[in-house]
Amino acid sequence: MNTDKTYAEKIASEYAPKETRKVVALKKLDNRAKLPANIFAFTFGIIMALLLGVGMCLTMNIIGDGSTAFMVIGVIVGIIGIIGVSVNYPIYKKILNNSMKKYSADILALAKEIAED
Repeated sequence: MNTDKTYAEKIASEYAPKETRKVVALKKLDNRAKLPANIFAFTFGIIMALLLGVGMCLTMNIIGDGSTAFMVIGVIVGIIGIIGVSVNYPIYKKILNNSMKKYSADILALAKEIAED
């Protein structure tokens, strides 16, 4: 097995002009439709999980001075985090459905062209 030859072919394929295929365009449209929902879900989920963690730390006196005020603030912040984590998926689904409706005509037309070939 000639590793030099395979290495040279690999590098040459990187510099060769790329042809745009319909399947690649379909995959790009699909990714474009799903991207806003994914970005929102990850960002919102991380922020709400961090809020939940801060609330837990305040409630368990890990941060703060251990007073009742910090415990109450911790419970409130934790409840906000729990609510945020709980509503993340329904919001994600709504954003995803709206985005899929926006791109559905283009995706279906391109998929039909691919199926006919």
